[in-house]
Amino acid sequence: MKRLIGTTLFTTGALVAALVLPGAPAQASEREPRIDLRVLVVSDGGPATDAIAAELDAAGTPYTEIDLTRADRPVIDAGYLADTSGDRNRAKFQAVVLPNDNPFPAGSAEMATLVNYERAYDIPQVDAYTYARPEVGLQYAVLGGYAGSLDGVAAQTTAAGLSGPFGYLEGAVPFEDNSPTVGESYAYLSTPVAGSDFTPYVEAAIPGTTKRGSLVGEYRHDGRRELVVTFVYNQYQQQFRLLARGIVEWMTGGTHLGASRNYFAVHVDDVFAADDRWNSTLNCTPGDVDCTDPDAVPDPIRMTAADVDHAAAWQTSRNFTLDMAYNAAGTVDFRADNNGADPLADRFVAKRNDFRWINHTYTHAFLGCEQNTSTVPWQCATNPDGSIKWVSRQDVSDEIALNRVWGQTAGLPLENDELVTGEHSGLRVLPQQNTDNPNLGPALGDNNIGWLASDNSREPGQRQVGTATTVPRYPMNVFYNAGRAAEQVDEYNWIYTSRAQGGSGICEDNPATTTCLPAPLDPATGYADHIVPLERQIALGHVLANDPKPHFIHQSNLAEDRIAYPVLDGVLDAYDALFAPGTPVVNLRMKDIGQELQRRSAWRTAVQNGQVTAYRVGDTVTVEGPSGTAVPVTVPEGTLHFGSGSGSGSLFGEAYAGGRSGWTSLAGARLTLELPYVEALRADGPAPARVAAPAPAARVPAGVTEPVSPGAGG
Repeated sequence: MKRLIGTTLFTTGALVAALVLPGAPAQASEREPRIDLRVLVVSDGGPATDAIAAELDAAGTPYTEIDLTRADRPVIDAGYLADTSGDRNRAKFQAVVLPNDNPFPAGSAEMATLVNYERAYDIPQVDAYTYARPEVGLQYAVLGGYAGSLDGVAAQTTAAGLSGPFGYLEGAVPFEDNSPTVGESYAYLSTPVAGSDFTPYVEAAIPGTTKRGSLVGEYRHDGRRELVVTFVYNQYQQQFRLLARGIVEWMTGGTHLGASRNYFAVHVDDVFAADDRWNSTLNCTPGDVDCTDPDAVPDPIRMTAADVDHAAAWQTSRNFTLDMAYNAAGTVDFRADNNGADPLADRFVAKRNDFRWINHTYTHAFLGCEQNTSTVPWQCATNPDGSIKWVSRQDVSDEIALNRVWGQTAGLPLENDELVTGEHSGLRVLPQQNTDNPNLGPALGDNNIGWLASDNSREPGQRQVGTATTVPRYPMNVFYNAGRAAEQVDEYNWIYTSRAQGGSGICEDNPATTTCLPAPLDPATGYADHIVPLERQIALGHVLANDPKPHFIHQSNLAEDRIAYPVLDGVLDAYDALFAPGTPVVNLRMKDIGQELQRRSAWRTAVQNGQVTAYRVGDTVTVEGPSGTAVPVTVPEGTLHFGSGSGSGSLFGEAYAGGRSGWTSLAGARLTLELPYVEALRADGPAPARVAAPAPAARVPAGVTEPVSPGAGG
């Protein structure tokens, strides 16, 4: 997909940012070129260029993509890359991404044009994946280097990388090894050619030697700069996710449209209520509508006061806040059955300010169609005329309002416009209910709900429901009906093993969405050895992908064996080991996540529709678009901005990952940014002969299955 910034100028909402470079004149010369803030991505359909494009997409950094496999693609000539704007020469791209250092045939005019363009405007080039050879400043791998798998290898960021574009990392860059039978990460390791101006940024040990070879490095030659990447990757692999930010930082000099963070939020559903327990004999959950065995007796799981203390202490130790989605009827009913006593609710209320709180409806009622549970699976009940019986607007509204009133009375620090319905009900759920409850939207409006949780495994995109915008949440495969590790493993085996192995066969019936286990997990060790590492990997993948969507578990997972904590600790421990302190996990509450997703969508639309123009002339960057447009901007640390009429500057945006970034609303005011920025020196000397290089074959690892909604949880 292409990301273009149009060249039409708008008279309203212009944001003009002056980027003052040390040693540069205060005012730009009229002969200085204009450089558009847009990246050119030349793709051969391989995973490496696709991964970089995906990173630009996620950050909101505009780019144009040329697909070399298409016969109708544009020709890269001088007019495609540059033209004039007024009395200035204009470079249409601030960086170029190629599949390798030269993806064109020998003697290609297109490559020669790119070379001249990069020299003329000091435009950096990323070689997304190429092999080690003198043309990129490296020795051939056969000359004391290595070519082969790097699965499971621990690469390391060099001192130059940490002081340069990869300074947001702690240092280690571990390569994944998800399958012993699938090659996941093919690479070339080599050392620089003697006399070449090559700076390794990421290295790994060359097997059988005491030397280290480059995996990512900068090659300067003949007035050009190339970032040379010599390992293959796709957009989901951890090693790429760790380095993606630095690749963009390098190619843009740390100044570009778009912004990214590493987000992690965890919602704990059903607080105050009790979750029904999985029955390992019946292979179902007594109390659930689909567990109809006459011997099915519910065995509820409910947190204790000690579990609250543990959760609060854990949060303090991790500098992380959980979001408690509560059902007040759980404590009201418990008190009615226990002479007015409920130590759990008392402790939660006493520690209410330790947590964030979300309205999860009063009783956790199903708020979609009325359920006919006489069949398995259940069906929507119907009226005599065949129309669906819907839960009424009043009943939906009462569930929201009663829970809110209880929370306000208890002094919970609520945001009244947030809501999580039980099982995300009221929203469509296939196959039984293919449309929203028509009474849901009006009831949301009755209660001024602005943000409504949805299930990302069902609906990954945001949409409007009445007055509310949905916030998709990732279900974690830590089941709502498991308080003990052995129960989790038993149910996991039932879902993910074949019928021949005693499982349900769900994995056999749905091969596209689930992954069968080769054998049942050991009840004693399967949770720690298999489930925890897998769930940690999936959740960490979301964290590293600039994805703010929250994850959700259930109060049962904080009770008894407290099985959620090993997963959460695994994510946070792994993160802390990989990232420098200046790149913390961003832990947002639900409405802030919704707003972030909403802003991104609006920004993407504005860019796609050509409503935004951004370019640099000398030390001035200008962004123009309709007034009120929210624009994400990333700049180096120490950048100062000057508001309209102000006499002194203040730091722009927020500090993150060694730079500063934030959203800026175009409101007609002039914003001046002064950057403590030093442009890269251009390499001297003639360019070496360049010949066509065959694109290295991509070796993509086996996929990791995302969890689906855990049934009656939520």
